[in-house]
Amino acid sequence: MPDETPLIVYRDKVRPEWVDYNGHLRDAFYLLIFSFATDVLIDRIGLDDVTRKARGRSIYTLEAHVNYLHEIKEGAPLRVEVRVLAHDAKRLHIYLEMFTDARDAPVAAGEQMLLHVDTSGPKAVAFDDDIEARVRALVLAQSQANQQRATYRGRVIGLPSSKA
Repeated sequence: MPDETPLIVYRDKVRPEWVDYNGHLRDAFYLLIFSFATDVLIDRIGLDDVTRKARGRSIYTLEAHVNYLHEIKEGAPLRVEVRVLAHDAKRLHIYLEMFTDARDAPVAAGEQMLLHVDTSGPKAVAFDDDIEARVRALVLAQSQANQQRATYRGRVIGLPSSKA
């Protein structure tokens, strides 16, 4: 359930079926948890299940990046904070950080680019006016909250080129 703050929050715990052979949260489940947190955001902006079905609209993920910062083990309580970094008529650029009770620093961070679609196509479409107004209001509220910088934003995967 979302908290009544501009920061979208999802809470869960590391389930036994999410743990790998090392006793840690399996890498794929970080993205699953971020996906659950994204669902909370989608509901918050007014695209809940009933609205999605009634309007034939949804959100698709275009791109996702995950930074694995610290391992977490079975049973660990976790929370994900979600912020909208930017948006345009059809897209949301979001930033997510996952925390456990045992650490002040995030155990994972991620970014996603989301696209608003008409599911009858499917094809990209502009947000409906009421949804766009909620996105704008959320972004404004988040910008006015004294939030920490999106530390892991814009990370790129790559090795330095070797000079042979």
